[in-house]
Amino acid sequence: MPARCGDTSADVVERLRGLGFDEADARTLAGHFLDAERRGSLGHGLSRVEWLERGAIALDPRAKPKRVVAEPAYERWDANGAVGYLVLAAAIDAQLADPPERARLVVLANAFPTGALGYWVRRLADGGLAAALTANSPARLAHPDGGPKLTGTNPLAIAIPSSDGRHIVADASMSRVPHGDVIRGAAEPEDVVPFGGDRAYKAFALAVGLELLVRALAGTERGAVLFVARPEADPVPAFRALANGVRLPGDR
Repeated sequence: MPARCGDTSADVVERLRGLGFDEADARTLAGHFLDAERRGSLGHGLSRVEWLERGAIALDPRAKPKRVVAEPAYERWDANGAVGYLVLAAAIDAQLADPPERARLVVLANAFPTGALGYWVRRLADGGLAAALTANSPARLAHPDGGPKLTGTNPLAIAIPSSDGRHIVADASMSRVPHGDVIRGAAEPEDVVPFGGDRAYKAFALAVGLELLVRALAGTERGAVLFVARPEADPVPAFRALANGVRLPGDR
């Protein structure tokens, strides 16, 4: 069944339930996909429901992520067979339920796919927390000079909460075209290259750094790394005033 622009939350939940997810997990997944659709991030939207239905990745819909280390400034989670979206959802729920006294590093092993990272850090900003999140993915980016594909598209998302509720949420992939556009048929695999034209080596350098940061901390080929902290100040309103109406990251 192809993704449809008119799908409602109930429709999406029903389709995900058909894959074997329980009601709570289906609603968690549907919330992510529908938010991506509303924000125009179609490669992370309803096309991913069809992607899951096609069996693009191995699924164990009954699997639940585990928090295997819980310290005041450090947590480690393992997917335990669960799809990456649900690992992030569980870890973020845990941060909102028990925020760090000052800051906390959260490492998620075997977490894939993780979806639109801006969605997850926005939830933390709604809870008053500043956050930075990155995740890696299968090797899709080669060096700008050519050679084998070495890194994932490796997005980085940063959220800064604002007292007026208009948070800054920056979310950027290191690729000129997101792989999600390939999945939904809007781009070709050869379009997935480091962004920046003749300066693409900068995006490639960031992709390499994020790739190896995730692997070093997660200790697994796939994973995510989240930094979350209580803000010491509220800089966004003054920054918006300085921007004088310019659209800022995360605005709709």
